[in-house]
Amino acid sequence: MVKLGILYKSLFEDDFKVLLALERLHTKREYVPLSMIERETGIYEEKLVLILGKLHSLGLVKRESVGDEKMYRLTYTGYDMLALRSLVRANVLEALGDKIGVGKESEIYEGLAPGDIRVAVKFLRLGKTSFRKTVRARDWVIETSLSWYKQSMIAAEREYKALRELVPHRALVPVPLGYNRHVVVIEFIDGVELYKKPDLEDPARVLAIILETLAIAYHKALIVHGDLSEYNILVKRDDEKPYIIDWPQYVYRDDPRALDLLKRDVFYIVRFFKKNYRVEISVNEALKRIIENTSQ
Repeated sequence: MVKLGILYKSLFEDDFKVLLALERLHTKREYVPLSMIERETGIYEEKLVLILGKLHSLGLVKRESVGDEKMYRLTYTGYDMLALRSLVRANVLEALGDKIGVGKESEIYEGLAPGDIRVAVKFLRLGKTSFRKTVRARDWVIETSLSWYKQSMIAAEREYKALRELVPHRALVPVPLGYNRHVVVIEFIDGVELYKKPDLEDPARVLAIILETLAIAYHKALIVHGDLSEYNILVKRDDEKPYIIDWPQYVYRDDPRALDLLKRDVFYIVRFFKKNYRVEISVNEALKRIIENTSQ
């Protein structure tokens, strides 16, 4: 598979012009006729066919034929290119490296921000789960006609917003640097996922810091993670500080479901530490630490 960074470098201004035109035209229809793309871009047909052929061969557009007319639509990779272009132009991102992680609804790449700052680039891809499950899990998915791409855009915006709310209160979360469309650029954390059960010198301390971060979110940012488990906690390699990631499903503290979701978050984490590190603390005690944390 061709790397996204290499794909990006292979594109020229007219290629982006066609991708942008397709994005605009998708507000009206999923598949766009060649004639409409020609009118939108002002590129004459012969050249346009060559550009679309290139984009199709690179996997950036999908092509269908209806009768004698060719129809086109953007793929997720096509949207990736548009997001990367906007992030580069905004001086948020300078280079994109290798894929370093895959989640159930995202792909993570290593990147560089201006100044050779190491960053993580998260591509939200909500199309990897069923729509019915997405509707159940997220109150912000309110339209059954909402495309997977639009949902990914909303998820990226929510993730960025949550991190922006948390960072000023010194919560242990990655610092957000920017977002565009369905892509979020965040601080790179050199860590290992908690689910891999890293050797911890002081597991009780790590759990206490996780609970402290949940308390900061609850009392200062007024939000609850809502989907916490060992799969979205990164333990930093040098100091064993746990960073909580993946925030798009957060709810506000005054949401009727907030307390139940907080209890569930705490339950999963407490169970994991008890089973794998023999840290003895009850769910009720851990929850009490968060809710009655008067230092927040």
